[in-house]
Amino acid sequence: MHRTADRRTGSVWLPACRFSAAVTGAAVLAILLFLLWFSLPLLDADTLSKLLSWEWRPFQGGFGILPMVAGSLLLSLSALLLAFPVSVGICCFAHGMGPSGPAAYLLRLVKFMTSVPTVVYGFVGVFVLVPLLREAFRSGSGFCWLAAAVGLAVLILPTIVLMLHSQFMLIEPQVTLTAAALGMSPAQRLLHLVIPISGRGFAAALVLGFGRALGDTMIPLMLAGNAAQVPGSLLESLRTMTAHIALVVATDSQSLAYLSLFACGLILFLSTTLVNLGLQLLKRSGEDNG
Repeated sequence: MHRTADRRTGSVWLPACRFSAAVTGAAVLAILLFLLWFSLPLLDADTLSKLLSWEWRPFQGGFGILPMVAGSLLLSLSALLLAFPVSVGICCFAHGMGPSGPAAYLLRLVKFMTSVPTVVYGFVGVFVLVPLLREAFRSGSGFCWLAAAVGLAVLILPTIVLMLHSQFMLIEPQVTLTAAALGMSPAQRLLHLVIPISGRGFAAALVLGFGRALGDTMIPLMLAGNAAQVPGSLLESLRTMTAHIALVVATDSQSLAYLSLFACGLILFLSTTLVNLGLQLLKRSGEDNG
């Protein structure tokens, strides 16, 4: 009876799942074709040289996107540099290095952070972090690379923590008996057994955190200052591709500068694809290793 019911359920859901997968694949392909189609006018030699330049002066015919590409990479990597060690510390505290009571509350707080809208982090950054940086360094307006990096680090922290937490939860049952036989404490089990064999989880957390930081719009738009330049220090302004698209699309819809946004979109699309391919490779390598 159960097998017959399972077959009937499978016969209903399998075509539906296949249809949903086909629609999703078609939608992704349509987005790629859309971006390629609107990027085509930029592919002649003269226009392409202007697009791949370091000068964004749309009223003088300069619409180079390289400052925004550099801004996206610098901001994403710096936010990851800030968030990753803190995330590892939180996971270690929650998995043996800290008391169980506070550790449980800490994990609940991290999970709650995932439900906070990005614009709330941006507002807190504008009214708390930016004035603090302005007063501390007495240089510029406070809307700078450092402000955006700190805000973005807070935003991506739950992503990294929960990825590592799930990896530790997966490994801990496999090493509990070994650790008990060796007389290890929870902290020693974490340091000598769990962390050394969690390399794939650490790599996946890094990839996911980077992808989350690269794709965010609100934090860079509200905190980074949005000057189309390569910053010389953490206290200077920068502009990311996501913020660039949001800013330009609100004021222009006809010029080649406007079309350059599609090139930014295409770069972001391909970057996200590479992030997903990286995750798939990590998953496949884990399956191959058993």
